[in-house]
Amino acid sequence: MSGHSKWSTIKREKGAKDAARGAVFTKIGNLIAMSARSGTDPDTNFSLRLAIDKAKAANMPSANIQRAIDRVKDKSAAQMTEVLYEGYGPGGVAILAEVTTDNINRTYPEVRLAFSKHGGSMGEKGSVAFQFDHKGMIRVKGTGDALMLQAIEAGAEDVIDEDDESVIYTEAKELAKVRDTLKEAGLEITEAELTYVPNTTVEVTDAATAGKIMRLMDALDAIDEVSNTHVNFDIPEELIQ
Repeated sequence: MSGHSKWSTIKREKGAKDAARGAVFTKIGNLIAMSARSGTDPDTNFSLRLAIDKAKAANMPSANIQRAIDRVKDKSAAQMTEVLYEGYGPGGVAILAEVTTDNINRTYPEVRLAFSKHGGSMGEKGSVAFQFDHKGMIRVKGTGDALMLQAIEAGAEDVIDEDDESVIYTEAKELAKVRDTLKEAGLEITEAELTYVPNTTVEVTDAATAGKIMRLMDALDAIDEVSNTHVNFDIPEELIQ
């Protein structure tokens, strides 16, 4: 899972820059609005709780969070839809793009253009997703054997040390339980989400191919309705621009 972990770190760094510009608020607002359709109380709606936690981590104002929740009460507002788009990038790397949109007819051409413009292509449903497992991911402050044992006892499947943090993977249905158990135990959780983890990773060592891939990822990230991306490539840090 090291390749996935590295991409997760890259996204967090990019996300921090976007948050500083306020560019991430639209994406998170869409996630909140979508999650709120299953209930507007975060105490009983875990997906909404995760979306709100992400909003707070990005310093999204409370008024913006509430407006996103209130969109579910606006009968005149367009309904939000979640879509998973699948495709291949340069070098044959696999890419999943999670989309939250109120207009698929607008968003699909934008995603397709991002792929085609940067040396990729979109695939049919199921043509790429089989290369990934749907998992829960929790990032906590701290590392070491004691923390790993604590996470495993809470129900985690795997724990990876990453600098001064630990990346914890769970079964998708166990994410809420493991997260809450670790939080109650006093661990500092910096991120928690459902994600797609690649079964195998593709090592990219060619600088030109790496550059094309990163430009494709930037193009996907620039689309407001793309809420998350998942990949199976592993690119050395020196090739990431």
